[in-house]
Amino acid sequence: MNALHFATGLGAGLAAGALIGIERQWRQRMAGLRTNTLVATGSALFVLLSSSFGTGDPSRIAAQVVSGINTAATLWCSAAVGSLAGAGLPGYALVGAAAVVAVNTAVRGLAQRLDRQPGSGDEVPTPYRVEAVVATRDEAHVRTLLVQSLAGSASRLHAVAATADGEDGQVRIRAEITSDGADSTPVESAVARISMEPAVVSAAWRRTAA
Repeated sequence: MNALHFATGLGAGLAAGALIGIERQWRQRMAGLRTNTLVATGSALFVLLSSSFGTGDPSRIAAQVVSGINTAATLWCSAAVGSLAGAGLPGYALVGAAAVVAVNTAVRGLAQRLDRQPGSGDEVPTPYRVEAVVATRDEAHVRTLLVQSLAGSASRLHAVAATADGEDGQVRIRAEITSDGADSTPVESAVARISMEPAVVSAAWRRTAA
C-alpha cells in the first residue's frame, strides 16, 4: 500500500463520517459530528491496517468492526462507510454516507407523520428495556451516565437492576424505561452514550410489552 492509497482511504472515511455527523449534530443527537467522524475514521484505519501488512482479510476486519458497534443504527452505518473507505472504495463510502443522511432526514419526517395518525400512540407511554454488560467496578458510573443521558427528555427511568453475567468481573445492568409516544430517540441516545464507555462490553435496547 502506498501513501496515496492510505491517504485516500482515510480521507474518504473521515469525510463520510463527518457528512453523517453534521446531520446528527444539527439535530442535537448524543452521537454527533465528533463521534460519527471518529467511528468512520477508526473503521477505515482498521481496514487499512489489515491491508497494509498483506496478511489480513479486510472483510474479516470489517466484520469485527461491525460486531464492536453495539449502539445506535447511525453509528453502525458510520462504521460501515468507514470500512468501505478503508477497503479502497471511497466513492462507495461517500454514496453510503449520503444515503444515511437521506434516511435520517427524509424518512424521519415520514415517521413523524405516521406517528401523528389516529391510534398511533403519540401520548401512550411506551416501555423499553436497556441492557448493558459492564465491568463490576464501573457499574455505578454507568448507571449515573444512563440517568444523565435521559435527563431533560420525555423518557423516565423506573428501575435498574444488576446481576452477575457469568464472566468474572462483569455484571448485566437492566433498566426499565418509559417514553411518551413512539419516539425511541431518547432511549437510543442513552444507549449510544453509555456504549462509548470503555467499561461497557455491550449495550442494547428493545421495546417491551406494556
